[in-house]
Amino acid sequence: MKKRFNRRDFIKTVAATGVGFAISDPLLASVQRDFQSSAFKAIPIAPPMDKVRIGYVGVGLQGTSHVENLLKIQGAEIVAVCDIVESRVKRAQDMVEQAGFKRPDGYSKTAFDWQRLCERNDVDLVFTATPWQWHVPICLAAMNNGKHAATEVPAAISMDECWELVETSEKTGKYCIMMENCNYDKVEMMILNMVKKGLFGELVHAECGYLHDLRGVKHDMDGEGVWRRDFSMRSNGDFYPTHGLGPVMQCMDINRGNYFDYMVTYGSKTRGLHDYAVNRFGPDSAEAREKFMLSDVVTTLIRTMNGETIVVTHDTSLPRPYSRNILVQGTKGLIRKYPEPKIYIEGVSKTDDQWEPINEYMDKYQHPVWVDLEVASKGGGHGGMDFIEDYRLVNALLKGIEPDMDVYDAVVMSAVRVLSEKSIAKEGKTLKFPDFTRGMWKKSRELPVMQLTR
Repeated sequence: MKKRFNRRDFIKTVAATGVGFAISDPLLASVQRDFQSSAFKAIPIAPPMDKVRIGYVGVGLQGTSHVENLLKIQGAEIVAVCDIVESRVKRAQDMVEQAGFKRPDGYSKTAFDWQRLCERNDVDLVFTATPWQWHVPICLAAMNNGKHAATEVPAAISMDECWELVETSEKTGKYCIMMENCNYDKVEMMILNMVKKGLFGELVHAECGYLHDLRGVKHDMDGEGVWRRDFSMRSNGDFYPTHGLGPVMQCMDINRGNYFDYMVTYGSKTRGLHDYAVNRFGPDSAEAREKFMLSDVVTTLIRTMNGETIVVTHDTSLPRPYSRNILVQGTKGLIRKYPEPKIYIEGVSKTDDQWEPINEYMDKYQHPVWVDLEVASKGGGHGGMDFIEDYRLVNALLKGIEPDMDVYDAVVMSAVRVLSEKSIAKEGKTLKFPDFTRGMWKKSRELPVMQLTR
């Protein structure tokens, strides 16, 4: 008999267990815990592996996409899969077996069956693509059981969770990596390459965000609506800063000679989700009576230690085309990706003060990683960038080299969410950014993704 896990069952399970369902109140998290934390302890580079044995937790839409990628990457072996929905586990098992590999063991007995997976002695990496509130418990269990951890975004949803990830990674010497796929987008990586080659001069400003009409997704009770809508009902902030912020952080060397100094967030009125429910389900429906807290548009302004400014926008409750609103600007020019990529470089562009298409720049400035992996990434999720992020992680573990991102990247991006909620609740209060690195950010370090390692 097919097991169905509905929204009410899911929420009741989480509430009963008390597992990090941080919509409870992330504002109570300890923002200034950095002053009490132990000294920074460098996370050692893991030794090379003959193969990377993977336990996968959460094989819904995005998790299944990752499984498909991993089956194409030499040296990756999926030995176990876990999901609260038994049919999804079977689907993933079938995929692995049909690809010519040994059928992985399945875990779907309870909402906590991932604990048994983390305790296995034949797993090197635990990868999770579960709802947000499960990311930290699973990553902590993985590291405390001697495994590296990789998680979908965001890595954490409270400040205490951010610190737990940092301290556990440092204590165990295991990686905790947030899989921010937009860091591997073709245009974003080209922009990064342009920045590193000095095309825009000294960086001054950037804009980015997550602008995606998710009204239908949040009301899909056979999908992410089971959990995602509840966050919109119980808290207000930038829930998803990482897609836009990840590429910008790399351009600005955050954690590698630069850091976030302080930030402030404002939220608009809340109308979109209610109007959608009225129009779709009717004015007298249960959905139309639901109350939402999430502002339709959330705007955050960040200033870095090196003096750059970043505007981050979260816009998921209104009708609109998709955008990550990427713009990077320096003393010599600027580039914008949406709605179509355009560039202006003083003294280089053909017409003064006029945008031009990026076509003529593509061949010269395409990122070496894309030149190397574009053919292999064909058919991968989100235009191939999902395959490239999975490949780069597996490749780093196989070769014993530093992964492209580390636990500090994961928590710095995720903490923007927490601070945005606190700033809005405090009527636009400017907040100092906690230093998860305890001063390590001041040391200039090479960005691993700029290295081609096959």
